Amino acid sequence: MKGKMTAYLAALTTITLWGLSYIWADRLLDQGIPVEFFVPARSLAAGVLLFCINKIARKDMRIRRKDWVKFLLLALCMPFIYFVAETYGLYLTESPTITALVVATNPIFAMIVGMLIFKEKFSPLNIAGVFIALGGLWLVSWTNGSTGQYFIWGILILFIAVISEVSQIAFTKSLSDTYAPSVIVMYQFLFGAVYFLPLFLTKGIKDFQPSLYLGWSVIYPTLALALLCSATAFTTWAYAIKHLGVAHTSVFLALSPLMTAFFAFLFGEETLTTIQWTGLAIGMAGIYLTQIVTTQKKNNDTERSLRDLQAAGSSAGAPELYRPGAETERDI
Repeated sequence: MKGKMTAYLAALTTITLWGLSYIWADRLLDQGIPVEFFVPARSLAAGVLLFCINKIARKDMRIRRKDWVKFLLLALCMPFIYFVAETYGLYLTESPTITALVVATNPIFAMIVGMLIFKEKFSPLNIAGVFIALGGLWLVSWTNGSTGQYFIWGILILFIAVISEVSQIAFTKSLSDTYAPSVIVMYQFLFGAVYFLPLFLTKGIKDFQPSLYLGWSVIYPTLALALLCSATAFTTWAYAIKHLGVAHTSVFLALSPLMTAFFAFLFGEETLTTIQWTGLAIGMAGIYLTQIVTTQKKNNDTERSLRDLQAAGSSAGAPELYRPGAETERDI
């Protein structure tokens, strides 16, 4: 129980920090700092920090030969594809809260992948949750004053980020039994920094201005993104995935828009209308419904299977292996 409580706390810490990440990224974009500059800087700083921590803690950082492809694909999905798509989506929608809500549809996509690829079955309530969440997204998006000119393109790009996030969760889960969460995230961001290098050299520093780029107004949010939203948040997220599983952990993503909206309102970054707040609540309820009902169904299926096995055992008599003295009788 103590381990699970720690995992829940880790998941909540992650969502809180990710909610803040949209605010800090939006501040950098408002200053004209290109995505190709601060995202690679964020990835490299996070990877170097975690390398130092793992070295001091004497963590085993060796990668097994069979896991190299997984690590490379993990870094390709997150941070490379995800951060580029997320940041450009934020730039085009011009709304941290709407960006967070679209990204929070992750559990819905995870359910769709389960249906199409793994042939998992879901109840009508699960399907209804999808449409409820999409309806909430439509209400939040229904505004004329707080979105960018290329709003629809921003939404489409954000869904690319969602797909990449679903993929990275799967890769993280497959690696979590062998590697420590901090080691997984360290390689994730170090390899990610390598992926970003061409963009950084061609676009990131193209219009480099020392007075702006090295000013505190840029350094502060960049460091916050690297140390808190990348190094810390992804390590706690990997820990939560390892101990709670993919389905249970994904539920927390529904809280991300609420955190973003709260911090955006608190810091005076943006305001939402009553309709948008309503849509936000409906969207999160729909996401939560798809995940919770699915989880409960899986638990019920497991319990039903155990009961069937017990019933079969009772009708056939106790297996010889578990009868008192059975081993003695066979030995004699």
